[in-house]
Amino acid sequence: MAKYSLFKQDPGQPVTITLPDWVDALVQWDQPYPDDNAKMTLAIELSKQNVLRGTGGPFGTAIFDRATNMLVGVGVNRVVPHNNSTLHGETVAIMQAEQALGHFSLASATGRELFTSCEPCAMCLGAVLWSGVNRLVCAGVAADARAIGFDEGPVFAQSYQYLQNAGIEVVRGFMQPEAKAVLDYYASSGGRIYNGADTAAG
Repeated sequence: MAKYSLFKQDPGQPVTITLPDWVDALVQWDQPYPDDNAKMTLAIELSKQNVLRGTGGPFGTAIFDRATNMLVGVGVNRVVPHNNSTLHGETVAIMQAEQALGHFSLASATGRELFTSCEPCAMCLGAVLWSGVNRLVCAGVAADARAIGFDEGPVFAQSYQYLQNAGIEVVRGFMQPEAKAVLDYYASSGGRIYNGADTAAG
């Protein structure tokens, strides 16, 4: 009896990760973002535009150099467009920043900081730890994401304490109402709640 594979198997196939075309027009690579408000406004606007333009889920991230306030990398959620459950805003931003710097770590003598439109899931908290940033600033809280159906996984108070013990400054709930509004709009407009239990693709 012939055997058939349910999946196309091509170990040489490259995994391509792209940002939407509109991102470059939104961000300013050559000018500093002077303060936390400007930095978080960018992260939230990335999440908002990702929803409005139909290019992914309602999450955005921006990474900055702490000495110069210059943008190092950005990310938006690309899970559904790329059929890749790991492409959350934080992981995409970290990958993009590390590629731009040509190094596997974002650590520097003066430090780098990651601004994200919602508190990270369990996977992204791990990515933040391994990325080398020394400051994490979150807007929306996990309860905001759970309220519309997302499951952020095993994230506890001790998870954030672990980051702090590792030398990462953590700020939570900064500009939360603005970030929550994006999540609520995503839900009210019929945005897909993708997770490990989503079997729509078969």
